[in-house]
Amino acid sequence: MPAKGKHRRPKHHPITRKLALAGTGGAALTLPLISATTAGAVQTATAPAAQTAAPAALAAAPTTYSVVAGDTLSEIAAEHSVSGGWKQLYAANRSVIGDNPSIIRPGIKLKLGAQAETDRASRSAARTALKPAAKPAAKPVTAYPNNLDGWIRESLDVMAKHGIPGSYNGIHRNVMRESSGNPLAINNWDINAQNGIPSKGLLQVIDPTFKAYHVPGTSLNSYDPVANITAACNYAAARYGSIDNVNGPY
Repeated sequence: MPAKGKHRRPKHHPITRKLALAGTGGAALTLPLISATTAGAVQTATAPAAQTAAPAALAAAPTTYSVVAGDTLSEIAAEHSVSGGWKQLYAANRSVIGDNPSIIRPGIKLKLGAQAETDRASRSAARTALKPAAKPAAKPVTAYPNNLDGWIRESLDVMAKHGIPGSYNGIHRNVMRESSGNPLAINNWDINAQNGIPSKGLLQVIDPTFKAYHVPGTSLNSYDPVANITAACNYAAARYGSIDNVNGPY
């Protein structure tokens, strides 16, 4: 017995697992009793496992969903936390849903989350790849007036492409001397005419010369103003160095 007025210090006995009997009627269930200290240790030890389980559960989230009767896109999107909601879900699965997002057939499989985004991006890239390349803008076509000025300018452009020398003034001077600017002019009295090959056109070219010095891209008709000028200038370049040296220089 302890002395009066003093309190006995309680002994600390370690709490160990004990067995308690809990029964109903004649049956008994043996239950382990765990001390508070032990329970706390168990909770502390299991907490990290619970925390690591959550990411694992997220990682295992399904990437597809099989539609059942009564489903709606909005409910599916909300249930699976689809980024962008039902509109995004519909956009990613339109190929299997069809044109009406309000009608989804039981049994079809919808792609969810990142997989749906990847598929949609792949389809978008494929559509972009299939688009025809933009055609280069057509070069503007130069319009030449249908008169002597226009014929000379067009002929000069053709000559420049083929490296044939000549100037506007050199052509104009010889045209006025040979035909006065008449593209249908013909010489029926000189030696060429007597030989059956009369001189024709703006620069009075005989057919053999026209054929020999014809420039590709121009008419095969020796009366054509541009073809006649260009062939004559091509001949003059070979014979005289340039049309500018014929009856000149100016």
